[in-house]
Amino acid sequence: MSEDRNAPLKEVAAPTDARFAIVWSRFNREVVGKLLEGAQACLAERGVSEKSVYVVEVPGAWELPYAAQQLAQSKRFDAVVALGAVIRGGTPHFDFVSQGTALGLGRVALDTKVPVIFGLLTTDDEAQAFERAGGTHGNKGRDAALTAIEMVILDRKLADDGITTKRA
Repeated sequence: MSEDRNAPLKEVAAPTDARFAIVWSRFNREVVGKLLEGAQACLAERGVSEKSVYVVEVPGAWELPYAAQQLAQSKRFDAVVALGAVIRGGTPHFDFVSQGTALGLGRVALDTKVPVIFGLLTTDDEAQAFERAGGTHGNKGRDAALTAIEMVILDRKLADDGITTKRA
């Protein structure tokens, strides 16, 4: 059996009242646009209405944490999905942007107590990016949306079980 043990649950349905924000980077637009399409399709297939999904665009991956923070702090969303693609070039810029963005998104989630889902591709070349944006390696935007749904469900379970308090 060649099941991907790291894959999100495929059969999960979103809570009917859940609200999601998606922030996507227009740098590497062809790749990230496919991630966005995958995320939006996934949410729709799982019962999330279009009006329950707020989409905002930022210039590049570096700006994802700032926008995610603004969205999470608004308390209007149950989860934020951050989508982008950083493709390695000939300078250390890739390393700085990838690491800074990853750390920033993680910090936003911990500081705001809102799930912020890491949908940032970090690849060696454009071909690898397209493979992960609907190609042979699936669509990581779709996977990120599934993860967002799972985290909303987890948040609500923890609150219902008295382990955490639900955000205002």
